[in-house]
Amino acid sequence: MKKSFKKALAVFVLTITVISTAGIIISHFEQAKEAVQVVSERVLVPGGQSVGIQMDVKGVLVVGLEEIETQTTVVSPGYDAGVQIGDILISVNGEKVYYAHEVTEAVKKAMSADTSVPLELKIMRKDEEHTLNVRPVKDNETGEYKIGIWVKEKIAGIGTLTFYDPRSNVFAALGHGIYESKTGTLLAAGDGNLLRTEVKSIKEGKVGTPGEIRGIFYGNEEPIGKVLLNSQLGIYSKGTDFDDFKLAQPMVMATRDQVKEGDAYILTTINGDRVERFDVKITRINRQDKPDSKGMEIEVTDDRLISYSGGIVQGMSGSPIIQNNRIVGAITHVFVNNPTKGYGIFVEWMVEEGEKLTNN
Repeated sequence: MKKSFKKALAVFVLTITVISTAGIIISHFEQAKEAVQVVSERVLVPGGQSVGIQMDVKGVLVVGLEEIETQTTVVSPGYDAGVQIGDILISVNGEKVYYAHEVTEAVKKAMSADTSVPLELKIMRKDEEHTLNVRPVKDNETGEYKIGIWVKEKIAGIGTLTFYDPRSNVFAALGHGIYESKTGTLLAAGDGNLLRTEVKSIKEGKVGTPGEIRGIFYGNEEPIGKVLLNSQLGIYSKGTDFDDFKLAQPMVMATRDQVKEGDAYILTTINGDRVERFDVKITRINRQDKPDSKGMEIEVTDDRLISYSGGIVQGMSGSPIIQNNRIVGAITHVFVNNPTKGYGIFVEWMVEEGEKLTNN
């Protein structure tokens, strides 16, 4: 971590300590109580940087089913066996598979031993494990045995960094999970990286058509952190490289009951790698008693952001929301029929989610 960041954090903590000491010296009980409460509050470093999320899917994700033409018929072995798009393939005949080529090799190995015995597939579907038996068939064109499924092992996309938590050494981004688009299945994170990203352009959001940030990843050899958790509340990684990474000044985290309707601002990146501030208004608050990514509704009021991007676009998920000099949440969704409006998550939920990495 940069010395300047450490120094800033030290000054911030020192300032709070002085306030606490002053409160104790003053005999007024309420002032002392308030001072002690300030010391106990969580301190985060707000983000706003556009980041690349590159993640291996844990297991192999089924993204398609195909028909195989044999010498006598056309058949889809995977479909007939009950495989569905969105399933995560864990093993073939007891051998765990993590990559697409391992599935192909497992089928070849089994067929070279005995073509009459079906393969045993173990798959995960909506957090439940299933065992299916599939019988490979010989492709008339290539002469290879196939089971008729298309799989992928990696996903990549662009989001926004929400905060860095110095206490747990955790970076948090997005504020919502990464799901398989066709089935809505939350993907389990395998190996992955949080990467620096440069925004090249923005496709403007319009009514009925969400806009999007377009950028490029760089610094693949020196990732910001290792992605360890993909949950319904965001992407979480352990920090690995702070050098030359632009970190803001520390800021106190707001609890859910401290968030109010009214003026606020977001931090996000719309050009290059420069984090900028844009005005928004928190228009509605959902007082939640359990974690969810739609804790508040916000509306962009900044004319410059509206004219540039139409408001909120895909890739801004995770942009921190600041109110009364506290980080209160992050953007998570845009209203398709009104890109100036969207949902936000309470940052308190994200901090608790990130602590799972430390606890585990």
